[in-house]
Amino acid sequence: MSDQTGPEPQNGRVDFQVSPSRYRHWRVSWDGPVATVTMSVDPEAGLRPGYELKLNSYDLGVDIELYDIVQRLRFEHPEVRAVVLTSGDQKVFCAGANIRMLAASPHEWKVNFCKFTNETRNAIEDASANSGQTWIAAVNGTASGGGYELALACDHIMLVDDRSSAVALPELPLLGVLPGTGGLTRVIDKRHVRRDLADYFATRPEGVGGAQAVRWRLVDEAVPRSQWDATVARRSAEFADRSVRPAGTQRASEFAGLSERAPGGIALTPLAKTRTDTEISYSNVTATLDPHRRCVEITVRGPEAGPPEHIQDAAFWPLAVARELDDLILDLRTNEPVLGTWVMRTSGDPALVLAHDTYLLDHRDAWPANEVVLYLKRTLKRLDVTSRSLIALIEPGSCFAGSLLELALAADRTYHLDGVFEDVDPDAAAAAITVGAANLGPLPMGNGLTRLETRFIGDPDALKAVEATAGRPLEAAEAERLGLVTFAPDDIDWADEVRMAIEERAGFSPDALTGMEANYRFAGPETIETKIFGRLSAWQNWIFSRANAGEALGKYGTGRRADFDKKRV
Repeated sequence: MSDQTGPEPQNGRVDFQVSPSRYRHWRVSWDGPVATVTMSVDPEAGLRPGYELKLNSYDLGVDIELYDIVQRLRFEHPEVRAVVLTSGDQKVFCAGANIRMLAASPHEWKVNFCKFTNETRNAIEDASANSGQTWIAAVNGTASGGGYELALACDHIMLVDDRSSAVALPELPLLGVLPGTGGLTRVIDKRHVRRDLADYFATRPEGVGGAQAVRWRLVDEAVPRSQWDATVARRSAEFADRSVRPAGTQRASEFAGLSERAPGGIALTPLAKTRTDTEISYSNVTATLDPHRRCVEITVRGPEAGPPEHIQDAAFWPLAVARELDDLILDLRTNEPVLGTWVMRTSGDPALVLAHDTYLLDHRDAWPANEVVLYLKRTLKRLDVTSRSLIALIEPGSCFAGSLLELALAADRTYHLDGVFEDVDPDAAAAAITVGAANLGPLPMGNGLTRLETRFIGDPDALKAVEATAGRPLEAAEAERLGLVTFAPDDIDWADEVRMAIEERAGFSPDALTGMEANYRFAGPETIETKIFGRLSAWQNWIFSRANAGEALGKYGTGRRADFDKKRV
């Protein structure tokens, strides 16, 4: 079991499990239904050596703690109905991503850092939209770059009006890059700032403050410092009163200094994780790392029994699987960049998976079940935007049904064995998949469509044919005919076809694969999420690798200006 309680690298690897008692950069406090999350970054506690986290700037370690806070507020604190995000520094809200860290980081670290930061912002937005925990940015000092992007993730932005505090996106003029955690997209699509004003704003390093920031819709209100505390308290109380979050529930958190879980919340206890150079294992998920084939073989085990009468703790199977997959995806993305192909299997009883799905969907009007469904949705979205090739293998003993079928639907290719492995167990039941209610709406992708809707975009008849099979196991021939799987080889061809698919993937350019997969995974409508991650892949992968960005990042803070290559390309 991992006893890691912070994100500090272990053996060169980053651990995404953190403990509130070991936070270095954040404080959390409560006043009834209102939680206050205060950013107070320790300059000397960077994730890696070589830079100071001055002016509330952040690195991956700061964001790992914030992500943990968002998760714990949702599960451990059902009584919280509004969250105030503010700074412990009265002059600086947040200076954004630490420039020294970015300048010293390899390219893949920069891009994955931006991706995780975006996903954390999305989790904040999801809490405001779907969990009844409205996030309010109390910007009590200047917010620049990623600091303003952190505020943009909140549902309501308050800016102190003191003639010096401002919001700014200075990446273009100062660094030769762009606000890569969704800044420009949220300014236009979420806050509906006019294009010409956004253009001026993004080229003005000092930003915009006061009444002008309100007029331009960059913030919702500007408040004099003399009225700041009272106005923040009043506004957070108003948002708490509007919340659909259940009243009268109790917290269950280490935040509160409780030694045992109080009734109401679900304590997110440490994961039972074992990590070596060749295997990552949890209670329900195991990953075997194969550097020679440049792949990871992931197996998700289904539940061993039906759902309980009530969700009592984090051992509840769908929640446990969501947490383990979430941690595994982050671990592999950050620590194993060369392992470019993920091969996914499942094992267990499909009926028990469907029973847990039914329980969750039947109880979504109660906050615990709703939060688990939302967590499953976010974890699957994290898989969707991961720049790895995904291959699903459906074999005898698999339980690709309902919520676990989403893993196969998220894959770039799916192989479904036609029949059984004659030399292994000729009497086994043939491999099958089952479409369930979880596949028909509650777990949408970033484009707002289900994975089935995305798979059959522009073909409503094919979609209806698949939906009509809900609840019925589908063996290989029928699954292939319906378009639910890519190939259905028999026992004779299975090993060779799977081997060739993995070997072929390992021989392609990783950059080209990332571009290809990002292009076809999100068919259909454009949303803020698809824009953010699509543009992240294009903007940041390209701009970060250009000489202009390296020049600007390297000279930032030295007093010397970057000498840009002026050719437009």
